[in-house]
Amino acid sequence: MMGSQGVEPELQSFLLDDKSKMKEVPPQTKRKSSKNQEKSEVANLNGIEYFDPFLERNLEHPTTNGETLTHLLKASLGTGILAMPQAFQCSGLITGIFATVFVSFVCTFCSYSLVKCAHTLYRRTRVTAMGYADVAEVAFANGPAWSRKFSSLTRQLVLWLLFVTYFGTCSVYTVIIASNFEQLFAHHMGYALNLRYFIAMLLLPLILLSYVPNLKYLAPVSMVANLLMSVGLGVTFYYTLNDIPSISDRPAVGSLETFPTFFCLTVFAMEAIGVVMPLENNMKTPRKFLGVFGVLNVGMGGVTIVYILLGFLGFLKYGDETKSSITLNLPTEDAAAQVAKICISLAVFCTYGLQFFVCLEIAWTKIQENFEKATIYHNYVLRTVLVTLSVAIAVAVPTIGPFIGLIGAFCFSLLGIIAPMIIEFATYWDQVTVWMTIRNAVLISVGILALVFGTSNSVADIITAYVPVPELPINATGTRTAAQ
Repeated sequence: MMGSQGVEPELQSFLLDDKSKMKEVPPQTKRKSSKNQEKSEVANLNGIEYFDPFLERNLEHPTTNGETLTHLLKASLGTGILAMPQAFQCSGLITGIFATVFVSFVCTFCSYSLVKCAHTLYRRTRVTAMGYADVAEVAFANGPAWSRKFSSLTRQLVLWLLFVTYFGTCSVYTVIIASNFEQLFAHHMGYALNLRYFIAMLLLPLILLSYVPNLKYLAPVSMVANLLMSVGLGVTFYYTLNDIPSISDRPAVGSLETFPTFFCLTVFAMEAIGVVMPLENNMKTPRKFLGVFGVLNVGMGGVTIVYILLGFLGFLKYGDETKSSITLNLPTEDAAAQVAKICISLAVFCTYGLQFFVCLEIAWTKIQENFEKATIYHNYVLRTVLVTLSVAIAVAVPTIGPFIGLIGAFCFSLLGIIAPMIIEFATYWDQVTVWMTIRNAVLISVGILALVFGTSNSVADIITAYVPVPELPINATGTRTAAQ
């Protein structure tokens, strides 16, 4: 496939070939003679053949626990953090703290369960690494009789949900970039233009960014993006800490009507289900990914603290004026705020390329399966079409909050909560306990509620924002009357 040799290891794991055989250890992951003695000691414990997937795993550049933690923080502390003050606006200051901890626990537990199932399936199928779609397929293929015929369908469903999730995220990124530059333009030029013009102007730069052959050449861009985001968030925290009003000036508890919006925004911000398997696949000590003080728990704990701080302080500072992206609340007339807006906008622009490559790999793999004569030319046509579609969606719906909520409700509820619990049922179908049944049923119910109410709320918000309200007729007294 075009550029596949330059793709970063974690995304190579994330997008394993659909045609890969999962029933045996791939040749490239088998150890040679370097660890023969160590393996021979565990291969025949008490005369019983034993397979250790972590000894068999052969990585050219394995990541340490610290490096994996850094990657996890990078993946979780994305642009979703900019929407946390609006999430707290929907939940209230105090409720927001406890609800964010709850969402973090749900997201972390579901990711933990997915990796735990993968470790079990490694040994059952004698493979050393799997992506999310592989875990889903193998769990169903080796599960109860009713699930086996759905194994291939489950794999395709996970892949396309990932595609929709990251494709929607690309559109959200486009709106965030354009919104910040729109504010700067209006401040310096003295007049405003429709946000859609700024989104449309991003089309050519984003197409050129998508033409970067592979992720290897985007690595320096990603480093610059991390630096710019750090500067932008640092300035943002400075403004939220300056002249903070009293906590009593803000509601401690939000309404039930807006809570689904809080949940969807927070799930979108915190969910990292798409990267947990790639990170685990590339670890030097993959067992350390799990555990009470494992990489996953420590990383998500740190992420939760940062999200609570920005959400709490942002809403405390701006109250009812809180916008869908906290950078839009920064005073445009201040030079420091302008620097923050530019830094975060450029960081999001750079990150667009990483999100886009996930969509490209999934779509290009499908095209190659169905059209054997597909060439590099067709690959670049696909890049152009995908970018154009993501920008077109942003032009059609240039509203960040409901768009983020829609992705969080529909995609991350399915991928991050519901699917891992079903996969766990399929993996341990012959040893399901009462506690597992109750626990997973509750979590699946939470995911379904978020899916239904969050999606409906987000769609309603989008309709409210863009469907004009008909004017009511004026009666003889000069007041408007309700339509009959």
